[in-house]
Amino acid sequence: MKTAAPLDFEQIRARLKGARGREYWRCLDEIAGTPAFEDFMHREFPAGASEWRDELSRRHFFQIMAASFALAGLNACTKQPLEKIVPYVKQPPELTPGKPLYFATALTLGGFATGVVATSREGRPIKIEGNPDHPATLGATSVFMQAGVLDLYDPDRAQSVLRAGQPSDWATFVSAMNAAMEDQKAKHGAGVRILSGSVTSPTLHAQLAALLARFPAAKWHQWEPLTRDNIREGARLAFGEMVETHCAFDKAAIVLAFDSDFLFTHPASLLYARKFAERRRVKLPDGASMNRLYVAEPTPTITGAMADHRLPVSSSEVEDLARALAQRLGISAGAVATPHDDWIAAVARDLQAHAGASIVIAGEAQPPAVHALAHFMNAKLGNFGRTITFTSPIEPAPVNQLASLRELVADMQSGSVDLLVMIEGNPVFDAPADLNFAGALAKVKTCARLGFEENETSRFCHWHIAAAHALESWSDARAFDGSVSLIQPLIEPLFDGKTMHEIIDALAQAPGRASYDIVREYWLGQGWTDFEKTWRAALDKGVVANSAAPARAVTLAADVPPRTAAEAPGALDKIEILFRGDPTIWDGRFVNNAWLQELAKPITKLTWDNAALISPALAQREKLRNGDVVELKLRGRVLRAPVWIVPGQGRHSVTLHVGYGRERTGRVGAGAGVNAFALRSSEALWSDGALEISRTGETRQLVSTQMHHSMEGRDIIRAGTLAEFMADPHFIERNKEPRPLAGDTLYHADEFKYDGYKWGMSIDLNVCIGCNACTIACQAENNIPVVGKHQVSVGRDMQWIRVDNYFRGGLDNPEMNHQPVPCMHCENAPCELVCPVGATVHDNEGLNVQVYNRCIGTRYCSNNCPYKVRRFNFLEFNAGMTAVQKMVKNPDVTVRSRGVMEKCTYCTQRINAARIPAEIAGRKIRDGEIVTACQAACPTDAIVFGDLNDPVSRVAKLKELPLDYLMLGELNTRPRTSYLAKLRNPNPEIKA
Repeated sequence: MKTAAPLDFEQIRARLKGARGREYWRCLDEIAGTPAFEDFMHREFPAGASEWRDELSRRHFFQIMAASFALAGLNACTKQPLEKIVPYVKQPPELTPGKPLYFATALTLGGFATGVVATSREGRPIKIEGNPDHPATLGATSVFMQAGVLDLYDPDRAQSVLRAGQPSDWATFVSAMNAAMEDQKAKHGAGVRILSGSVTSPTLHAQLAALLARFPAAKWHQWEPLTRDNIREGARLAFGEMVETHCAFDKAAIVLAFDSDFLFTHPASLLYARKFAERRRVKLPDGASMNRLYVAEPTPTITGAMADHRLPVSSSEVEDLARALAQRLGISAGAVATPHDDWIAAVARDLQAHAGASIVIAGEAQPPAVHALAHFMNAKLGNFGRTITFTSPIEPAPVNQLASLRELVADMQSGSVDLLVMIEGNPVFDAPADLNFAGALAKVKTCARLGFEENETSRFCHWHIAAAHALESWSDARAFDGSVSLIQPLIEPLFDGKTMHEIIDALAQAPGRASYDIVREYWLGQGWTDFEKTWRAALDKGVVANSAAPARAVTLAADVPPRTAAEAPGALDKIEILFRGDPTIWDGRFVNNAWLQELAKPITKLTWDNAALISPALAQREKLRNGDVVELKLRGRVLRAPVWIVPGQGRHSVTLHVGYGRERTGRVGAGAGVNAFALRSSEALWSDGALEISRTGETRQLVSTQMHHSMEGRDIIRAGTLAEFMADPHFIERNKEPRPLAGDTLYHADEFKYDGYKWGMSIDLNVCIGCNACTIACQAENNIPVVGKHQVSVGRDMQWIRVDNYFRGGLDNPEMNHQPVPCMHCENAPCELVCPVGATVHDNEGLNVQVYNRCIGTRYCSNNCPYKVRRFNFLEFNAGMTAVQKMVKNPDVTVRSRGVMEKCTYCTQRINAARIPAEIAGRKIRDGEIVTACQAACPTDAIVFGDLNDPVSRVAKLKELPLDYLMLGELNTRPRTSYLAKLRNPNPEIKA
């Protein structure tokens, strides 16, 4: 492919500098006015949208779809579990066809549990919601939790026990393990190694402790590629021991984050996002309650996008910033001069003015010294015991995981490992490249792996055992605050998968117990007064009562730790590479999840790919454009990757998200992206300043939805400052720049009086963090198909709610804003005027209804929709579905066939589900009884739905606020969805 001409960055900067008023922009091509962008914007669909572009793309599409066809022929998959499980809410004890059951359970990520409520229909889980009774979620969910149900029905899952790649069975494996452990008795298990990820399961820890007591020379190792080692070691430097730090964001007026994406990647991110949002909402007359967020980071994150002041810096600069701030606060920290002394001075004064009501937090990618400095600063500010508390480690056996992995590799290399058992994980793929885990694994006499899929590591193992999904198995796990959840199954394992508890039992030469018996036996020994009552209550609520870790005191070290040698200053003329977890596939474990692959990433809006993220300054220096392939050289290792230019990226930083470039995965993830782990070393897990970058002259197609649905100069998003709001609560309307349209307004209609319900929605942009949980929740709820990379590239993405990004200001450090956009359900709906068959109509409760049986696919409605929220089903994505394929589908929502228009329905099925019991009881639907899928998922409670005819409903009260505005209200479409404008709370001492 021929490389396009580089962008003229000087011209782009000049245009932005000369912009008047509140000018928002979506992408660099929009500012530059490139021919490609102009062509894209002046088409309802891009060139080639009416046909396949090439046969290769067509074959790739069917390759993806074949993954879901592969389950054809499976029988007896819907049997109910034999063990008794307890419904989350009061339901008939027997299964009632057509009536859902709700079960409290938990999902884990990185070992930490998040409480969920799983919906079961006729014995099959179809939807995940947050558990409002769980202290770690408060009812919210993440994209990973929402998409977890799709993994359950993944046809590329491991489906049996394999021995040397050939089918075997569980009994044979157990016999082999028993024999191997019998041989180890004389050596006290000296040749036995167990490798797991982070473990918070009390039951599993008890099993491992018993096994290691029986075989004291055996060793248990832990490894998570997105390890929290720096956080643990930072606590050790500050307090002399490992402790967990907990932040009360609802009590903090000032928050400073040093390269910490605490709103998204932290194990307590759902709780933190909810509590942070409590201090973000503005209430008259007390606007002073709104918090202020400072962020210093090298690459834009969800947390950085929410900042009132964001400072883009290299990762290697962050420690200098932290030391300079500590010095300003009166801590002897060995500070050096930085180019940002004025910024640091203003932040220091703000923190001191809010002593005891502030938080300083550092991210897992920063070295231990930065974390220790954060502890010293919080102590100096008097935050301990107020906004900051501590507990003993949540994990029963916390270790430095990198050191643990190094020790294991050394033992394997020496030939001293006779038996290695891996509990999930994929170290051949994600271990640091310099450790050569695959080479060491080849020297192990016998290795076995329990895994959800046959991956890169499975290829080197003698045994592979199919793992059960969390919705198929019994277990337990702790949340970040220590609260224990009992994990209960909703369905019998589809492929006779096994659990980690059964694997450890096999090593312990124990009788073949089921996971239910193992977990229950552990809790029987915990001394509960009334076991059955407590057990059932824990299953019912989804959390064991009073199980959170108690707060404890800590003793601060006498001195601040010395400067991190690897992060010494003076190398800012060099380029650093950053390794970060991917916002949609994490560390690669979700690479075969089609919902997550097609989900646009929060900042770049890339789908189906990763890329080397670079700053506009670096792109200008190297004459690079989006999609140009560069060669990345790092300490003798080489990787080719396409680049993507990100406004706000650190000038000298190149970010690679890990998890892509898998060599052995299912059909969905095959061939997607490049493997960042191939460059990662154990000496520099998170960043390395020795990167060399060079052009190759090649290009690669990257697909981003950022150019889709452009505002084209329209006044769509509204934002301002707290000071403006306090001076004039109605400033959003008063300061709106006039954008006159022909005829003043385009649409007129007679007023319709709604005698019953009048449904509407309010979205608070002030607390929306742009996490995309609403998008995945809507996809799971409404049977929205995945279309594949090629179809997205031609503008056929199908999600019913999108989250738009808008930038304002210069290229190097712009203000970033998010805006969820579902169907507006306009009172004067432009789509209804042009439909020749009446397929899009209004009902008597104000919903803009889509009648699929009438739709003939003219797409007139889409052409006439100013919000671009209607999706046309170009291809048949649901043809030939087997019984197992249908298991993930919501039976309350029509599965659409090719050739019809789709869009947000305000979850009309949920409206009707609430209507039926209300009518039976002879009452109206109460406020809060209907919770749309997007609303239920939102971590910050930014989305509120309800009856506008009910004056005391939440949605009606929100629409009365002065910040409420209608998107494109000047068109007189009268949308039922309105927004609360976004406010920032900048420090007047810091100039933008």
